[in-house]
Amino acid sequence: MIGASRNLTGSKYLGILSRMTSTAVSARGVVKRFGDVLALDGVDLDVPLGTVFGLLGPNGAGKTTMVRILSTILSPDAGRATVLGHDVVTEAAAVRYNIGLAGQYAAIDQNLTGRENLRLIGRLTHLPREQIARRGAELLERFDLTHAADRPSRTYSGGMKRRLDLAAALVHQPPVLFLDEPTTGLDPHSRRELWDMIRELVADKTTVLLTTQYLEEADILASTVAVIDQGRVIALDTPAALKARLGGTVIELGFADPKTAAAASGALGGTSHRPEQEGPLLRIASDDGPKGLMDILRRLDKASMTPVTLTVRQPSLDDVFLALTGHHAEEAKHTEEVVA
Repeated sequence: MIGASRNLTGSKYLGILSRMTSTAVSARGVVKRFGDVLALDGVDLDVPLGTVFGLLGPNGAGKTTMVRILSTILSPDAGRATVLGHDVVTEAAAVRYNIGLAGQYAAIDQNLTGRENLRLIGRLTHLPREQIARRGAELLERFDLTHAADRPSRTYSGGMKRRLDLAAALVHQPPVLFLDEPTTGLDPHSRRELWDMIRELVADKTTVLLTTQYLEEADILASTVAVIDQGRVIALDTPAALKARLGGTVIELGFADPKTAAAASGALGGTSHRPEQEGPLLRIASDDGPKGLMDILRRLDKASMTPVTLTVRQPSLDDVFLALTGHHAEEAKHTEEVVA
């Protein structure tokens, strides 16, 4: 969790509000290197106020590096980024005052209770003393932690620690929240609970930039997504528009082995159907609906080939990512990002 390095009040705070625009976060040509590794290669982003913006990509794609730059932990080597109109380098204190950050791992003190953790953050973010206890109690109730408020946080489950970490990021009520792979390691139930909490935050006008390698997560939460791979944004649009690029239907044909799948792909060559092979699986995007499926099955029957499995579904963001990059978002292609 990150907050203000000092309290900004009075005219300074009013100055921050007066500079707020319809864009919460903006980046232009952001570049970052770690030695010979080019982590970010000219990233452009615009995050509208009061929305969830999804930054998608595999491990090592540059997502966490971008979040660290936007939260003033790192400085870009080139380009410029702003949060609510404030430059992340030259106005770092104003940026920190207006953001909350929850990283991939819960940044809480395991030896303190949940209540003590939130009080500590309240003091670090210079919340008025008379508000600290009240704000902590509000957040404990909101994140369903009141029953465990006075237990050491080391006794919390993974989902409870995640909720406490998110609560800590919200103690000073930041208008912009960065969530860096917040559901990593959570079970499906805890993940859905966190999704509900993120929706509530956006309903309260909080702007959320969410990094994730789970495409379903972005599809459900984000109004806009940027697909990042090897440090570059390779697609930027709404989830619906990105999926529409692939057509209305995805047909998946499973065969006994990769060799048979390759032969089936050859039998479908020279048509409007362009299969993508993944081991024994062929994946085909089609706009032709049932007519396209029947044509595919006829061609395979003519070649005396019968799929073992057949699935017809709507496109997903994972299909989009696979089409754009040639690999799934959850595959780690690069070495992990290292902060010098």
